[in-house]
Amino acid sequence: MSTIDALLNQYSSDHQNPTNQFIHVLCVPAIVWSVSAMLWTIPVPGSFFLAGAWCALAMFLAWAWYWQKSRKLAMGALVAFLLMLLLNRWLALRFGMGTLLAIAVGVFVLAWIAQFIGHHVEGKRPSFLTDMTYLLVGPLWTLDKLYRRIGLG
Repeated sequence: MSTIDALLNQYSSDHQNPTNQFIHVLCVPAIVWSVSAMLWTIPVPGSFFLAGAWCALAMFLAWAWYWQKSRKLAMGALVAFLLMLLLNRWLALRFGMGTLLAIAVGVFVLAWIAQFIGHHVEGKRPSFLTDMTYLLVGPLWTLDKLYRRIGLG
């Protein structure tokens, strides 16, 4: 297993262009939210689990991996995940599951288009095309950038 520093450094080496970095700082959280929202809408029939069970399970598994890599970053991810769960619940109750799904799919598609534009500007392939682990590293990279900006890094 790679250390978090090695993973973040490798991810950073693929994201040197300021425009690409800006796009990622906006779009990576948007993608994480959109995936969580899409998972929220998957029904759990014949079960005592409520809507959002698949979302909560995926978040827990990602969070457990983050906890192994960095307790400090995992705590920030936990806060972000809880906020996403609350947002998903509110949107689903306020507008319905179909609308939540439509918004999530739209955000997902637009954010990925922006990500690929950023990588075109960068002139490098996305990190996850080399190793799928980087799909989990991207959110930590954006959180690490936030931590450094506010003096927690």
